[in-house]
Amino acid sequence: MRTIFLADAHLKAPTDPNYRLLLRFLDSLKGNTETLFIMGDLFDFWVGFPSHPFRQYDAVLEALLDLTRNGCRIVYFEGNHDFHLGTIFSKHLKTEIHSGPATVMVQGKRLLLCHGDQINREDRGYRLLRFLLHNRLVASAVRHFPPSLALKVKERLQRTSQSGYQAKRKRWNYQEIILTFARSAQQQGYNGLVTGHFHLAFRQELASPPFTVLSLGDWMEQFTYGEMRNGELHLLTYRP
Repeated sequence: MRTIFLADAHLKAPTDPNYRLLLRFLDSLKGNTETLFIMGDLFDFWVGFPSHPFRQYDAVLEALLDLTRNGCRIVYFEGNHDFHLGTIFSKHLKTEIHSGPATVMVQGKRLLLCHGDQINREDRGYRLLRFLLHNRLVASAVRHFPPSLALKVKERLQRTSQSGYQAKRKRWNYQEIILTFARSAQQQGYNGLVTGHFHLAFRQELASPPFTVLSLGDWMEQFTYGEMRNGELHLLTYRP
C-alpha cells in the first residue's frame, strides 16, 4: 500500500486540464493507497461555508469520498487558499485536518509535514494576513457569512497571490529557505520534511543524520507528487 503526498493543484473549473487530470489520478489511487496527504491549496479557494457555494468542486469531493470508501485515509493540511475546511471534510469525508505543521510517523519515519506557507519568516505581510484569516474568530464567523462574501474574498486573494508570487520569487531564494528550515528539523530529530506552497519540485538528501527534503512542486503545470515506499520518500510526475 502506498502513501501519497499532493499539493498546490489550485483547482478552479472542471473543464481545466489540471482538474480533469487530477480526477484521473485520484481514481488511480483506489484500492492501492493507504493514506493520501493533501498538503494544501488543492483548491484555488475554499472556505467551509455551511451552504457549500463551491459546487464546481463536487467531482473532486466525490472522488475523495470514493477513496475513503476504498479504505484510503485522507489527511488535509490547510493551505493559504483553502482553510476552515468545514463539515464537508471533517464529517462527510472524515478527513483528519491540520491547520499548521505536524509531526507524523509514516512507515517508521518521523516526518515534519506542512503546507509551507509559514516557512518564510521574512514574509511578514503574509504572516499577518494568515493570522487574521486563520484565527478561531474567523472560523466561527464563517458560518454566518453569506456566500457572496466568499466570492469577494476569493477574488481578493487571487489578485494578491497572482501579483505577488513572481515578485517574491525574485526577492527570496525559496529553495534555500526550504533547506534552512529542513536543517532545523533535522537537528530536532526528524527523518524528513514534506512541504508544498512554493511550487518547487525537488528532492534532496541531507547527511548526518540522513534526512530527506521533499518539495512537492504543483499540480498546475508540473503534475508532481510525493510517494513513500518502503520508508523512502520519492518525487514523481504523473503520466497517465
